[in-house]
Amino acid sequence: MPTSPAQTDRDPRATTATQRLIALYEQLSPAHLATLDAYYAPDAHFKDPFNDVRGVPAIAQIFAHMFATLDQPRFTVTQHIVQGDQAFLGWEFRFRMRRWRPQVEQCIHGATLVRFDAEGRVALHRDYWDAAEELYEKLPVLGGLMRWLRRSASATASTQDSHPHRPSS
Repeated sequence: MPTSPAQTDRDPRATTATQRLIALYEQLSPAHLATLDAYYAPDAHFKDPFNDVRGVPAIAQIFAHMFATLDQPRFTVTQHIVQGDQAFLGWEFRFRMRRWRPQVEQCIHGATLVRFDAEGRVALHRDYWDAAEELYEKLPVLGGLMRWLRRSASATASTQDSHPHRPSS
């Protein structure tokens, strides 16, 4: 039976490193921040919609800020693919905002590309998620503006606007 390219091109170190990283993310707590150097290379590059930093201390600061500003933050990795020295993780990030609607659990869906060094530590961590849809649209005042912008830019909205006599569905 033929295997997919992702199966034939797996680096066993990357597979092990991915499993360790998933376990870290799913159990992440402030106590784990002191151990990030076991998972991230000293000069690792971390980029998400709000941050672009290098080095374990800067990465630890991002996670520390998350714990300082959010209640009950937690990641659930829903899928992963390992190919060569890299992995792609699909995830859900659940949390409660301390200042706005703290009783409501928020959920952000996203994905992370990680590339490992020869020791199996993360050399590149690149998060992909839609800050507008997943976060800004849920905020008071800004949310209304973001939803209006999304509707205005939507292909459906522009098609309906260009055909005023066609009934909308």
